[in-house]
Amino acid sequence: MLPLLGSDEEVVAFFAGVADLDATDPADHLLEDGVRLASGARLEQFARAGSGDAFCFVGEGGEERPVVYVSLDGEAGPLALGLPELVLLCLVAPWWRDAPGRTTGELQAVAAEYREAMPDLDQRRDRAARALGLDPDGLPSEAAALARLVELSRGPVAAACLVVGYEGDPLDLLFGVAPDQP
Repeated sequence: MLPLLGSDEEVVAFFAGVADLDATDPADHLLEDGVRLASGARLEQFARAGSGDAFCFVGEGGEERPVVYVSLDGEAGPLALGLPELVLLCLVAPWWRDAPGRTTGELQAVAAEYREAMPDLDQRRDRAARALGLDPDGLPSEAAALARLVELSRGPVAAACLVVGYEGDPLDLLFGVAPDQP
Protein backbone atom coordinates (compact mmCIF):
# COMPACT_ATOMS: atom_id res chain seq x y z
CA MET A 1 0.00 0.00 0.00
CA LEU A 2 2.88 2.40 0.76
CA PRO A 3 4.02 2.54 -2.89
CA LEU A 4 0.50 3.68 -3.89
CA LEU A 5 0.58 6.45 -1.26
CA GLY A 6 3.60 7.87 -3.01
CA SER A 7 2.81 7.27 -6.65
CA ASP A 8 -0.89 6.92 -7.55
CA GLU A 9 -2.22 10.31 -8.69
CA GLU A 10 -5.64 10.06 -6.98
CA VAL A 11 -4.11 8.69 -3.78
CA VAL A 12 -1.37 11.32 -3.60
CA ALA A 13 -3.91 14.07 -4.30
CA PHE A 14 -5.99 12.99 -1.31
CA PHE A 15 -3.31 11.96 1.17
CA ALA A 16 -0.78 14.73 0.51
CA GLY A 17 -3.32 17.40 -0.40
CA VAL A 18 -6.18 16.64 2.01
CA ALA A 19 -4.92 14.41 4.82
CA ASP A 20 -1.45 16.04 4.97
CA LEU A 21 0.39 12.71 4.68
CA ASP A 22 3.08 12.92 2.01
CA ALA A 23 4.81 9.66 1.13
CA THR A 24 6.04 10.78 -2.30
CA ASP A 25 9.76 11.07 -1.51
CA PRO A 26 10.88 8.45 1.03
CA ALA A 27 14.52 9.58 0.90
CA ASP A 28 13.38 12.96 2.23
CA HIS A 29 11.87 11.45 5.39
CA LEU A 30 14.38 11.69 8.23
CA LEU A 31 13.61 12.09 11.92
CA GLU A 32 15.36 14.71 14.01
CA ASP A 33 18.57 13.40 15.56
CA GLY A 34 17.97 11.75 18.90
CA VAL A 35 14.22 11.17 18.50
CA ARG A 36 13.64 7.51 19.27
CA LEU A 37 11.42 5.00 21.02
CA ALA A 38 11.94 4.61 24.77
CA SER A 39 11.93 0.82 24.28
CA GLY A 40 14.89 0.99 21.91
CA ALA A 41 12.83 -0.51 19.07
CA ARG A 42 13.29 0.89 15.58
CA LEU A 43 11.43 4.09 14.64
CA GLU A 44 11.30 4.42 10.84
CA GLN A 45 9.83 7.52 9.21
CA PHE A 46 7.92 6.74 6.00
CA ALA A 47 5.97 9.96 5.39
CA ARG A 48 5.73 13.55 6.53
CA ALA A 49 3.17 16.27 7.02
CA GLY A 50 3.60 19.66 5.37
CA SER A 51 4.81 21.01 8.73
CA GLY A 52 7.64 18.47 8.81
CA ASP A 53 5.92 16.24 11.38
CA ALA A 54 6.70 12.55 10.91
CA PHE A 55 4.66 9.40 10.31
CA CYS A 56 6.76 6.47 11.53
CA PHE A 57 6.61 2.69 11.68
CA VAL A 58 7.53 1.07 15.01
CA GLY A 59 9.82 -1.95 15.18
CA GLU A 60 10.79 -4.35 12.43
CA GLY A 61 8.60 -5.69 9.65
CA GLY A 62 6.36 -4.28 6.98
CA GLU A 63 3.21 -2.22 6.74
CA GLU A 64 1.57 -4.16 9.58
CA ARG A 65 3.73 -2.37 12.16
CA PRO A 66 2.22 0.21 14.53
CA VAL A 67 2.27 3.78 13.21
CA VAL A 68 3.36 6.71 15.40
CA TYR A 69 3.02 10.41 14.64
CA VAL A 70 5.91 12.60 15.85
CA SER A 71 5.22 16.33 15.91
CA LEU A 72 7.91 18.99 15.71
CA ASP A 73 6.00 20.62 18.59
CA GLY A 74 7.21 17.86 20.91
CA GLU A 75 4.19 15.57 20.83
CA ALA A 76 3.96 11.95 19.73
CA GLY A 77 1.59 9.04 19.88
CA PRO A 78 0.26 5.95 18.15
CA LEU A 79 -2.21 6.44 15.31
CA ALA A 80 -2.81 2.95 13.99
CA LEU A 81 -1.81 -0.69 14.12
CA GLY A 82 -0.52 -0.90 10.60
CA LEU A 83 -0.63 1.23 7.48
CA PRO A 84 -4.08 -0.04 6.39
CA GLU A 85 -5.59 1.27 9.63
CA LEU A 86 -3.83 4.64 9.20
CA VAL A 87 -5.18 4.85 5.66
CA LEU A 88 -8.72 4.34 6.96
CA LEU A 89 -8.26 7.03 9.63
CA CYS A 90 -7.00 9.52 7.06
CA LEU A 91 -9.77 8.70 4.62
CA VAL A 92 -12.64 9.19 7.09
CA ALA A 93 -11.20 11.83 9.42
CA PRO A 94 -8.38 13.67 7.61
CA TRP A 95 -8.72 16.37 10.28
CA TRP A 96 -7.78 13.93 13.10
CA ARG A 97 -5.00 16.30 14.32
CA ASP A 98 -7.71 18.65 15.58
CA ALA A 99 -9.33 15.93 17.74
CA PRO A 100 -7.33 16.09 21.02
CA GLY A 101 -9.34 17.53 23.89
CA ARG A 102 -12.48 18.20 21.85
CA THR A 103 -15.99 17.06 22.65
CA THR A 104 -18.12 15.18 20.15
CA GLY A 105 -19.96 18.40 19.26
CA GLU A 106 -16.70 20.25 18.72
CA LEU A 107 -15.41 17.41 16.54
CA GLN A 108 -18.55 17.60 14.42
CA ALA A 109 -17.93 21.34 14.00
CA VAL A 110 -14.31 20.68 12.93
CA ALA A 111 -15.52 18.12 10.38
CA ALA A 112 -18.14 20.57 9.09
CA GLU A 113 -15.49 23.30 8.70
CA TYR A 114 -13.28 20.88 6.79
CA ARG A 115 -16.13 19.99 4.45
CA GLU A 116 -17.07 23.64 4.01
CA ALA A 117 -13.52 24.50 3.01
CA MET A 118 -13.37 21.46 0.72
CA PRO A 119 -16.85 20.79 -0.72
CA ASP A 120 -15.60 17.88 -2.82
CA LEU A 121 -13.99 16.11 0.16
CA ASP A 122 -16.20 13.02 -0.05
CA GLN A 123 -15.65 12.64 -3.80
CA ARG A 124 -11.88 12.99 -3.39
CA ARG A 125 -11.94 10.46 -0.53
CA ASP A 126 -13.97 8.00 -2.61
CA ARG A 127 -11.59 8.27 -5.60
CA ALA A 128 -8.57 7.68 -3.33
CA ALA A 129 -10.27 4.74 -1.62
CA ARG A 130 -11.09 3.10 -4.94
CA ALA A 131 -7.52 3.63 -6.18
CA LEU A 132 -6.38 1.75 -3.07
CA GLY A 133 -8.83 -1.07 -3.77
CA LEU A 134 -11.19 -0.07 -0.95
CA ASP A 135 -14.97 0.19 -1.18
CA PRO A 136 -15.93 3.71 -0.03
CA ASP A 137 -19.19 2.31 1.37
CA GLY A 138 -17.19 -0.03 3.62
CA LEU A 139 -15.14 2.69 5.31
CA PRO A 140 -15.56 3.10 9.08
CA SER A 141 -17.40 6.10 10.49
CA GLU A 142 -15.52 9.17 11.73
CA ALA A 143 -16.65 8.28 15.27
CA ALA A 144 -15.25 4.74 14.98
CA ALA A 145 -11.91 6.00 13.64
CA LEU A 146 -11.58 8.55 16.44
CA ALA A 147 -12.61 5.97 19.06
CA ARG A 148 -9.75 3.81 17.77
CA LEU A 149 -7.33 6.73 18.33
CA VAL A 150 -8.55 6.94 21.92
CA GLU A 151 -8.09 3.20 22.37
CA LEU A 152 -4.54 3.28 20.99
CA SER A 153 -3.57 6.32 23.08
CA ARG A 154 -4.02 4.29 26.24
CA GLY A 155 -2.62 1.02 27.49
CA PRO A 156 0.02 -1.30 26.03
CA VAL A 157 0.19 0.17 22.53
CA ALA A 158 0.85 3.67 23.87
CA ALA A 159 3.48 2.31 26.27
CA ALA A 160 5.23 0.39 23.47
CA CYS A 161 5.18 3.48 21.25
CA LEU A 162 6.52 6.01 23.78
CA VAL A 163 8.79 8.46 21.93
CA VAL A 164 11.63 10.31 23.62
CA GLY A 165 13.50 13.36 22.40
CA TYR A 166 17.20 13.93 22.01
CA GLU A 167 17.58 14.72 25.75
CA GLY A 168 15.93 11.42 26.69
CA ASP A 169 12.70 12.94 28.01
CA PRO A 170 9.38 11.53 26.75
CA LEU A 171 7.58 13.72 24.24
CA ASP A 172 4.12 14.93 25.27
CA LEU A 173 1.35 12.52 24.41
CA LEU A 174 -0.38 13.40 21.17
CA PHE A 175 -3.73 12.39 22.65
CA GLY A 176 -3.07 13.10 26.35
CA VAL A 177 -6.61 14.42 26.58
CA ALA A 178 -8.64 12.15 24.34
CA PRO A 179 -11.78 13.21 22.51
CA ASP A 180 -14.96 12.04 24.19
CA GLN A 181 -16.70 9.09 22.64
CA PRO A 182 -20.24 9.23 21.32
